[in-house]
Amino acid sequence: MAEAGGLLLAAGAGRRFGGPKALAELDGEPLLLRALRTLTEGGCGPIRVVLGAQADDVRALLPDPSIAVEAADWATGMGASLRAGLDAFTETEADSVLVHLVDLPWVGPDIIARVRATAGPEAAARASYDGVPGHPVLLGRRWWPEIADTARGDRGARDWLATRTDLQLVECADLGVGRDVDRPGDLRSNP
Repeated sequence: MAEAGGLLLAAGAGRRFGGPKALAELDGEPLLLRALRTLTEGGCGPIRVVLGAQADDVRALLPDPSIAVEAADWATGMGASLRAGLDAFTETEADSVLVHLVDLPWVGPDIIARVRATAGPEAAARASYDGVPGHPVLLGRRWWPEIADTARGDRGARDWLATRTDLQLVECADLGVGRDVDRPGDLRSNP
């Protein structure tokens, strides 16, 4: 099977949430560590974590601080985090990257593994839930420069993905939900 790196975007300030979501906890576990465990158990490797807001506090939670990548311009939006993360993977052997978001606590390793199964240098795939596109997203190495050129603001790879006629949707509703966490109360409403 092709090697798919795991890219965790965890740089946001969580303005609506009241602080960085990476530091928030669900069932006594920081969302950052939950997402890292999910990527690892889903078969991704190597793993990189993009930091921004309160980077020192988030880095302190990492079991291996060397996997941290700082996005200097993180405050401009998810596009900056995605560009920094893809750039960090150019130095690895990964032929694709599975992009996961720190605020998706109900995306489990089985969803990661199912999407990762489409890995390869030409891959363009994303999870869907009852036909609605969501995360994680798998991006083949061939496309990284193109994606980095279009990743701006809070849109990440959304514009690039919208142009793909070969985008593979990987149905995952039978495994979980891709609902994100926007406010602290969302963590109390486990789907």
